[in-house]
Amino acid sequence: MTHSTDTGAVTRDTKLRVSIASLAQAQPSILYLRDGDVVLYRRSRSLLYQCRYRLADGSWVRQTTGKAALEHAIARACDIYDEARYRQRLGLAHRTHSVAQIAAVCCVDLRQQIDAKGKKTALNDYLSIIERYFVPYFGERQLETLTHTDIREFELWRDRQMTRRPKTSTLNNFTSAWSRVIETAVSRGYISERVPVPKLTSKGEKGKTRPAFSKEEIEQLLAFMEGWSQQGRLAVEREIRPLLRDYVEMLLYTGMRHGTEAMGIRWRDLEWHTKDGVRYLRVWVDGKTGGRWLIAKHKAVDVLRRLHARQKDICELSFETTFTERVPHLLFRFSDGHQPHSLVGTFRKLMRDSGLLVDGAGQTRTLYSLRHTYATLALLEGGADIHTLSKQMGNSAVMIERHYSKLTATMAADRLA
Repeated sequence: MTHSTDTGAVTRDTKLRVSIASLAQAQPSILYLRDGDVVLYRRSRSLLYQCRYRLADGSWVRQTTGKAALEHAIARACDIYDEARYRQRLGLAHRTHSVAQIAAVCCVDLRQQIDAKGKKTALNDYLSIIERYFVPYFGERQLETLTHTDIREFELWRDRQMTRRPKTSTLNNFTSAWSRVIETAVSRGYISERVPVPKLTSKGEKGKTRPAFSKEEIEQLLAFMEGWSQQGRLAVEREIRPLLRDYVEMLLYTGMRHGTEAMGIRWRDLEWHTKDGVRYLRVWVDGKTGGRWLIAKHKAVDVLRRLHARQKDICELSFETTFTERVPHLLFRFSDGHQPHSLVGTFRKLMRDSGLLVDGAGQTRTLYSLRHTYATLALLEGGADIHTLSKQMGNSAVMIERHYSKLTATMAADRLA
């Protein structure tokens, strides 16, 4: 009995192979399957069969079967069609896309946006995170199959790679980068917006307060820089020390971010703003959080005069003309027009030479300490309110309050005592 059944199965398989073999011998140019919803064909210069299939909305999609044998190509074409129709019913793209494939598209979009801006922004951080963490870990996995457990395991792996538990600001960059990948998948139709993709955790280790300078230390630093900036032995030192002095003072007088934001300023980004008969220096900066106007302290004009006097290509113009002519040259550069890649190393030397490298809590001061000092003094002594300061510094009022909330009671001491 069993022998008879096996013989029948073999007979049916033999008939199927004979039928497919006869199709192969006939070498049809086109095969119609599934009532014409699947079309199988082979190009004249290819050994592999191609297929096109019709989706539920009537649209047609082309795809290779990856098979050279007709019987395998038929089976593969039908599998492709069934999977595509099933995915469409679930609200998914008709074809699966891996995280690596989606990330590649996302990175192309990010690079185009970065090139359009022409300077370093938060987009550079997102790009780095996607390429260094998301692609190596998730690779060929699909977004729609990821679970909360998968995300938690990724975060543990990421923390091991970083050899530390990341701070909240770092995690915010990760969540933003992850959102970019998901948005790319939705906008390109790779997944439906109805598909729930787990989110990354954004709560991390609380960051330490940045080391700042006291008012007395700032006075000490300004006095020290005046002589220090003229003491360079090498030609490059005689260029970079005066430039650093101007750079440090401008950061103290504006609160702008060092790096891309400050180093990207050009003479044409400066203008006079008059209010109630008083003339103020207004500076346009563009960096991490986009462009904004800020008002510099009056002492910043002395910095500009020193820069103007040293720069050979504009020193022939009157100081006022550099404003009206909208000179396109960079503000912070050597006398020959060259801009150094970074002033971080020279600043560290300045801190060591002045004895101000470390604050009372043992924290090392950096160029960012100047921005933190600006905010602290503006709140404590300048009488600035948090919302005004957030506009000046390019931060949200919530972030300003989070970092400087300890100063609010001190600001209101005259009303609280």
